[in-house]
Amino acid sequence: MTTFTITIPDERAKELKQIAERFRIAPEELVRASLEELLTRPLDEFQKILERVLTKNADLYKRLA
Repeated sequence: MTTFTITIPDERAKELKQIAERFRIAPEELVRASLEELLTRPLDEFQKILERVLTKNADLYKRLA
């Protein structure tokens, strides 16, 4: 497991603690859960379409460059 250390403004830390208190969890757990949600969220439809188009037309874009 990897550990990250981040610096956030005092006002954001205060907000983080308040939200964590509402959920009755530690601020660190709230950050961990939020990060997990961000990393596991499926790509939205636009991103999927964009990737498909870019992949499909990659050779054409290289020739035009």
